[in-house]
Amino acid sequence: MLAIVLFSGQFKKLLRIPWRVWATVFAAAVLIAVNWGTYIVAVNSDHVADAALGYFINPLVSVLLGVFFLAERLRPLQWLSVGIAVVAVAVLTVDLGHPPVISLALAFSFGFYGLLKKRVPLTPMISLTCETLCIAPVAIVYLLILGQRHEGTFTTEGIGHTLLLMTAGIVTAVPLLLFGYAAQQISLTSLGMLQYLTPVLQMLWAVFVTQESFSLGRWLGFIIIWISVGFFVTDLALISRKRAHRVRAASS
Repeated sequence: MLAIVLFSGQFKKLLRIPWRVWATVFAAAVLIAVNWGTYIVAVNSDHVADAALGYFINPLVSVLLGVFFLAERLRPLQWLSVGIAVVAVAVLTVDLGHPPVISLALAFSFGFYGLLKKRVPLTPMISLTCETLCIAPVAIVYLLILGQRHEGTFTTEGIGHTLLLMTAGIVTAVPLLLFGYAAQQISLTSLGMLQYLTPVLQMLWAVFVTQESFSLGRWLGFIIIWISVGFFVTDLALISRKRAHRVRAASS
């Protein structure tokens, strides 16, 4: 990220960022680090279901943050969509069988991350670069500690493993960069509801690729989520059509 900023001639913008903006960026960096750290711990400690539930709760958190902090207003059909999503999350939580601590940590950390991304007055590229710079020292220290304990695997498991870890960084950075662009273009409410694509795609992967088994409660939750997203997308389509009619009427 820093190399791209340097070669694109935007490095001077980094030097001109006010300290208050840096504070916001640092907070965003901490939130995304907590989010990814929690996700990694969850996956590696056999709490995949908790992590999946977190991605279902996260859109609701984003919607609520948009309403209460950004004064975004929901139309009736959107409120219906959110209400249906709440039912789906309740079904999935009951199916989980224990308090969703990990799920809530994932949902709220990324929800507030999205809120800060809407408020930070920087381009997505500059913002993500600054976030990386804020977290890099902690990551480097952690890697050094792993090296001292002979627990690091970056250079000890072959070139394939090394390339896979490097690719993981790119695969992580690109969605965050696109998320930053989206956060500046659409409401936090719409951004939140669109994030249901992530767990739905994960479900399809689990069913058709890894062939995991799903409980009846999990399937019921997914179906209700699809209904919720369907209502929300329908509302967006209706509003878009109305705006198109107004434009044509004004130009005729």
